[in-house]
Amino acid sequence: MKKKVLIPLVVAIVVLLAGVAYLTVGLVKQRQVNKEMEELAALDKKEMENEYEQFARQYSEMKMQINNDSLVAQLTQEQLRTQQLLEELRQVKSNDAREIARLKKELATVRAVLRSYVLEIDSLNRLNQDLRDENTRVRGQYDEATRQIAGLSSEKASLSEKVAIAAQLDATGINMIAKKKNGKAVRRIKDCKSIEVSFRITRNVTATNGVRTFYVRITTPSGDVLGGGGTFDYENRSLECSMKKSVEYTGEETPVTMYRQVGEFLSKGTYTVSIFADGNMIGSRNFTFSK
Repeated sequence: MKKKVLIPLVVAIVVLLAGVAYLTVGLVKQRQVNKEMEELAALDKKEMENEYEQFARQYSEMKMQINNDSLVAQLTQEQLRTQQLLEELRQVKSNDAREIARLKKELATVRAVLRSYVLEIDSLNRLNQDLRDENTRVRGQYDEATRQIAGLSSEKASLSEKVAIAAQLDATGINMIAKKKNGKAVRRIKDCKSIEVSFRITRNVTATNGVRTFYVRITTPSGDVLGGGGTFDYENRSLECSMKKSVEYTGEETPVTMYRQVGEFLSKGTYTVSIFADGNMIGSRNFTFSK
């Protein structure tokens, strides 16, 4: 009788231990995925902080280049607003998706406002340049003119750098669709035969018109890059891209759509789509496939 009771008890204990082990392994994997997502969010937050800090410094530099009390007051107000948003960002946790999204939207607004002041100050500097040139010709003071030209060259170089930042393109409305062979969207990522990536290049009157090449880089959940699109230069190194396309940009909002055939196996998880142009990353978005 004791043996009959003991055997089922042992079996139950073994099953229980196996279940505990299974749950433990699953918990460890989930923790690893959560850790990776937190690291990506922290990197995104840090990049936003760097941009806010850069914009705040630019307001300080612009105030030193002008002698207009009204304009200086406006720049000071925008600088304080930028610094306030920076402090808000520093207080936000990287996993607070709603606040991060709000502050990213605010960052785009700060960039647009900065661009408008760059153009206004550029116009004032050109006017001042004309007045200084005329004064130099009347007085005939060659040495003084030489010193002014040297100073203006320095200001021009600094302003050119700010104009370059203002002229940077932005990609919005980034979307990624995994499709079957018949062109319909897949329900399971492993059935994907082609990828469609679409986005819009926002209106930017300070950007140079002409043909621009846009590069799309898709990173898989394992950290690999879906290659096949060639390479491009970014921060003094060559990166592999998933696809690329050259588009005529006129300064107005421009839609862009690209396609890539899929021959490799794609696993479920989070994919990152990053857009690059002119040596800058102009947009990025994550897409999660749960099946």
